[in-house]
Amino acid sequence: MRRAVAWLTILVVALAGLGFYFGMPVKNGDKTQPRIMNHLKLGLDLKGGVYQVLEGVESDLGPVTPEAIQQAKAVIENRINKLGVSEPVVQIDGKNRIVVQLADVKDTEQAKAIIGKTAALSFVGPDGKIVLDGKDIEKAGVGQQGNQFVVTLKLKGEGPKKFEEATTKFVQQRITIKLDEDIISAPVVNQPIVGDSAIIEGNFDAKGAQNLADLINGGALPIKLEVKESRVVSATLGSDSLARSAIAGLIGMAFVLVFMVVLYRLPGLMADLALVIYAVLTIAFLIAINSVMTLPGLAGLLLSIGMAVDGNVLINERIKEELKAGKGLRSSIDAGFHRAVWTVVDSQVTTLIAGVILWYFGTGPVKGFALTLSVGTILSMFTSITVTRWLINLLADTGRFGKSLFGVKEVSKA
Repeated sequence: MRRAVAWLTILVVALAGLGFYFGMPVKNGDKTQPRIMNHLKLGLDLKGGVYQVLEGVESDLGPVTPEAIQQAKAVIENRINKLGVSEPVVQIDGKNRIVVQLADVKDTEQAKAIIGKTAALSFVGPDGKIVLDGKDIEKAGVGQQGNQFVVTLKLKGEGPKKFEEATTKFVQQRITIKLDEDIISAPVVNQPIVGDSAIIEGNFDAKGAQNLADLINGGALPIKLEVKESRVVSATLGSDSLARSAIAGLIGMAFVLVFMVVLYRLPGLMADLALVIYAVLTIAFLIAINSVMTLPGLAGLLLSIGMAVDGNVLINERIKEELKAGKGLRSSIDAGFHRAVWTVVDSQVTTLIAGVILWYFGTGPVKGFALTLSVGTILSMFTSITVTRWLINLLADTGRFGKSLFGVKEVSKA
């Protein structure tokens, strides 16, 4: 009995300590917020930032096709990720548009600089004609010749033939490398380049060569894109919504905790403790996988908290039925869990299936909602079936608790 009480005491103290530590308000810039917010990554709707819509347009690079839009999306994601923007959202909208959301970016000009020049990459000869474009470049990298860093190019398709003709024609002249109208390099052609490999020489250090290679790789868009919409999203609405959601979550959780204790007494208290464990595990898991919290994701989290006690309600009702039938305490607990466990699993699995489908077919905020809902569903099954059972058995083994503490009146024998 003493060991059981000791384990329970350690668990309660540990959870209380974690709750106090992460719930304690701390200063973050000009705002005071719970410490947990410093560990969660917030999306555009909660943190503010920039929203842009890029549209594919017909050009010399080729037609706008679904495949080209998909390739352009991958290029933009690659360029943004290389520049270190926190958790960007890049998704296809319709047949020819790409939506880019950058959290914590303050203005549209800064967003354009971060996204980079999303128009075409081109190699232009001194006569002003395009020698190569993005679709001719397979990959750019960094190499060394002696003590000098160089940028290596791997050409594909018609690229080697076109580049050989151009470098033969423009020996000792400059071929300009452009992203849209901005010149990113202008190397001199020292000799004709034959084959599918080439190098760009210059006074590069390692970082400079890598930056140029990244720009070439990132700029190799298969189509031309134009910015059709660019606006700032205020974080004010998100901050208000976050605060209100947190208050709603705390109030809802408090009602659930009280309801479980009033209705089920001791098992209800153990279910409440399991619910706290569930909340800690869920938030810890979302932090561990670097999940981005959005308003829909927050809604999914709050919804899963309410659903987390569903299994405990079913199990506790089964236990009460067994106790009313006259069975002993321990046998009623075992029978209650045994009879209810598959009902709990079935109900949660249906929710999990819906969450997985939403995550697979959804985009952006829908995926955030589906992720938190699915994670919450899986962890709620674990806490309902495993943690709650362990806690109830821990107390039942002490022999100090009767049926009255399980919500069933003791029947006095004549």
